[in-house]
Amino acid sequence: MTIAWPSFTPWTALAGGLLIGLATALLVLFNGRIAGISGIVGGLLRPLRGDLAWRAAFVAGLVMAPLAWLVFAGLPRLHVAAGTPTLVVAGLLVGIGTRYGSGCTSGHGVCGLSRGSSRSLVATAAFMAAGFVTVFIVRHLLEH
Repeated sequence: MTIAWPSFTPWTALAGGLLIGLATALLVLFNGRIAGISGIVGGLLRPLRGDLAWRAAFVAGLVMAPLAWLVFAGLPRLHVAAGTPTLVVAGLLVGIGTRYGSGCTSGHGVCGLSRGSSRSLVATAAFMAAGFVTVFIVRHLLEH
């Protein structure tokens, strides 16, 4: 394994992490809500009274952030080494997993762990283990 040093961006990664932490802290402080993206988006599909505006604003911020970044720098060049069917299946599996796990990596991994939730620790460990196993199978057992 080699590290692509030109792609190593510790300062922008640190800034992004700080912004994620700030956004999740502000959401819980001012709204009493956990910044679990799957739950926020799911709530848009079946909104409760008075619950739509903050959810729509949060998702709009997620969509607008890369566009705001374009003002200061170009977006990185992306290369996805998978075809459309693989990406569709992967997306469906992630969606199913977030329903069974009662949340996603942002809800459990960022917010739950920072609150010391043992349930989130188990969920995050399961997410990570599933990712490790999947990469091993796809890269080492299924590759020709």
